[in-house]
Amino acid sequence: MTETQLREQICQLAKSMFDRGLTVGSSGNISVRCNDGGLLVTPTDSCFGRLDPARLSRFDATGRLVSGDPPTKEMPLHAAFYDSRSQAGAIVHLHATHSVALSTLPVDDAANFLPPLTAYSVMRLGKVALLPYFRPGDSAVANAIKGLAGKHSAVMLANHGPVVAGKGLEAAVYAVEELEETARLAFLLRGLPARGLDDAQIRDVVTLSLIHISEPTRRS
Repeated sequence: MTETQLREQICQLAKSMFDRGLTVGSSGNISVRCNDGGLLVTPTDSCFGRLDPARLSRFDATGRLVSGDPPTKEMPLHAAFYDSRSQAGAIVHLHATHSVALSTLPVDDAANFLPPLTAYSVMRLGKVALLPYFRPGDSAVANAIKGLAGKHSAVMLANHGPVVAGKGLEAAVYAVEELEETARLAFLLRGLPARGLDDAQIRDVVTLSLIHISEPTRRS
């Protein structure tokens, strides 16, 4: 995909998420790795519903801003994901309502924040780690993400929002949407005797996802 196409894709998918209420106002940010090793990043205080392809922040392969508007202040968390997951080609961070709300409640296992309610959440996300609260833009979040040693493609920042990495932007968007949908299901089922996937079913789904790991998994 050319850089022009990447810029258009960022704006198109960002607007889709904004239009469906997955992010509001000027919240959320996206980064995508370019063919030359640099990054395209959504600018600080920009609205997903009104991004301009020409104004996206452009970094070269050394991490130097070379064009566009000033980048999101959440660059430390993006950089940490790329540093710890060499296969990551894109990162999406949202302030999605249900996942943020769920992150404010007590959890049994911070290394596995979301219940395994559907096969798609297991395939797209694996285990989602819940990290403590960090002030937006706090560089300390980078150490917390690197401390996971690349074992998680998705993390939840408590009282803040989900961060998801994917091989490409489309995969990262699908995954963060699945995360929010699973959090919404968790709220709908709260207090009910919900039946999640058991260990054997999870192993089966994981095996299936490994077989098809080179292909984006679409809902059917």
